[in-house]
Amino acid sequence: MDKFFLQQQVVQRLAEDLLQAEQAVRAAHETATHEENIAENKYDTLGLEAAYLVTGQVRRAEAIRQALAHWRQFRPRPYDARKGIQLGALVCLVDADDKQQHVFLGPDGGSMKLVSGTQLVQVISSVAPLGIALLGKCEGDEVSLQGAPNRQQFEVLRVL
Repeated sequence: MDKFFLQQQVVQRLAEDLLQAEQAVRAAHETATHEENIAENKYDTLGLEAAYLVTGQVRRAEAIRQALAHWRQFRPRPYDARKGIQLGALVCLVDADDKQQHVFLGPDGGSMKLVSGTQLVQVISSVAPLGIALLGKCEGDEVSLQGAPNRQQFEVLRVL
């Protein structure tokens, strides 16, 4: 698997998300400012609700814009066994049922699933619970997460 290709997929997906968020801002703004939505009494709140929606959509677009900037500047480095898993690591985990899972540890804001060849790759940030648990670990190390219903155990199988 190519980490740089995965990074480009994240950037592309974030760019698409940003475009959708910006379109949502425009649509909500048009609704909020349309002459038919001017309040005629205190119970007529469509324009006000649309204005709140604009504010939320603007915040969402800005968060995506920041994540996109971080991912564009991000340069995944090769795995260094002396440092253990760091930002940019592509990790293959195996659980107690021998089910493998691939995780790409990247900057904040890129949580998504991608496909690389025939493999599904979960992109997470270093502040996600699994990201925190993986930092500093090496091949062969055990990683555990305390979830709501039960504890999850993984072994670090490979790191790129």
